Amino acid sequence: MQKEIELLVSAKTASDLQALKNSAADFLAINPREIHGVEILKKSIDARKIPAKMNVRLKLWIGEPMTEKDKFEPKFQNVADKKPVIIVGAGPAGLFAALKLIELGRKPILIERGKNVQERRKDIAELSRNKALNPESNYAFGEGGAGTFSDGKLYTRSKKRGNVDEVMNLLRFHGAEDEILTDAHPHIGTDKLPRIIVEIRKTIIEHGGVVHFETKLTNILIENQSIKGIITQNGDEIFADALILATGHSATDIYELLHKKNIHLEAKAFAMGVRAEHPQELIDKMQYHCELRDEHLPAAAYSQVVQVRERGVYSFCMCPGGFIVPAATTNGEIVVNGMSPSNRNSEFANSGIVVEIKTEDFPDAELHGALAGLRYREQIERMAFLNGGGGVKAPAQRMYDFVKGRLSGDLPKTSYHPGIISSPIHFWLPEAISTRLREGFKLIDKRMRGYLTNDAIVVGVETRTSSPVRIPRDNETLQHTQIRGLFPCGEGAGYAGGIVSAAVDGQRCAEATLAI
Repeated sequence: MQKEIELLVSAKTASDLQALKNSAADFLAINPREIHGVEILKKSIDARKIPAKMNVRLKLWIGEPMTEKDKFEPKFQNVADKKPVIIVGAGPAGLFAALKLIELGRKPILIERGKNVQERRKDIAELSRNKALNPESNYAFGEGGAGTFSDGKLYTRSKKRGNVDEVMNLLRFHGAEDEILTDAHPHIGTDKLPRIIVEIRKTIIEHGGVVHFETKLTNILIENQSIKGIITQNGDEIFADALILATGHSATDIYELLHKKNIHLEAKAFAMGVRAEHPQELIDKMQYHCELRDEHLPAAAYSQVVQVRERGVYSFCMCPGGFIVPAATTNGEIVVNGMSPSNRNSEFANSGIVVEIKTEDFPDAELHGALAGLRYREQIERMAFLNGGGGVKAPAQRMYDFVKGRLSGDLPKTSYHPGIISSPIHFWLPEAISTRLREGFKLIDKRMRGYLTNDAIVVGVETRTSSPVRIPRDNETLQHTQIRGLFPCGEGAGYAGGIVSAAVDGQRCAEATLAI
């Protein structure tokens, strides 16, 4: 007999398969020897319990041999001589679009403005040492996209369960750990994701796909409102009648190119704010209700949403045991983001705390039209640069000082390697954002006592939560509403919000190209 059960157990028990088997036997009032197989289906933390517990869903084989789980085997084809589809952007949307095309018998021609993972790592190291920003190779641009070196969190609210499972299995097929298939909030980590991305690239090339790095889209060839191909920065022309545009939310020049060519764009709501950093030990105490975290529990995370003056204020991309990183893509701007290695063992916890920005909040909306949100974002990133002391040093303020509206006389240790400088962020951030953040921190502190403290800092600015522009597409065909064969895709087009949802959207767009 096969049976599924759910258990609430200690973190130590959840980490030991034999202990889980014994707990399952106790739960069912049977002898453990009657259980011939145990498979973990899902694990999640219940921090409401003191001490924190683990919810574990198990599949058991009782009185019969354990059957082997079906092995996931993608059905990749050799597509070297097949009809081409151009993909611009080698982030999750672009990479998973390419994998899906290979399954469908189409040849992906993938172009990426940045460098491959190995070369990109060198540019990021220079950036972290506050030496140089390469506008084409950084935390946002390059093989794997923003997720490769800024965390690799795989949690998604997508309702397309089958698609999500396929993405997870493809990541596992290319080297991710089994746990991403069972953890409620799966996470690969920046130390492991790069080698997985390399394996995905190898799959694409081995099956006849083409990958070009350091190749930037500069023009789109259109005839009779239909895609004919693209032109790169070297003047090279690549021809195809389907183009998947998966350039991410930081590719400002792509929005400007489309705008210049009178290809319809829409302004879109997004969010901006700061990154809040606490000692991880403090977050552990709040979330696990203990003085010292159990060694079998992961670094504690949190998720908060409050309403302030008709706008949401919420945590974004929370990174337990992580680091704050410089995420700018242009000189003269400061952008910060967060990441965690797989073991989440940093002494710091950080999260974006951001304010909902609606299209009616955009200044000079009539002047900038669909790009008004983009211009607003740029304005705040430039202010952060001017208040950060040059290079990629970031402006920072103790959290309690930020709420009280006073400059911090000194700053604590931080995970942000390029360095921070004391700045009155409360003063130079737009009032609509600053005021809501200050009220938001007070409300979060009511839920997480001790959150509002001068042991925490706010670092500016967190602006790349999602795209401020949407590239509109038909709901059925996924093609642009004006241009046949143009498939706006992923976060940059306004249709995804993270690695998994972007990957799912990439797959959907790949499938949609079969109609061309």
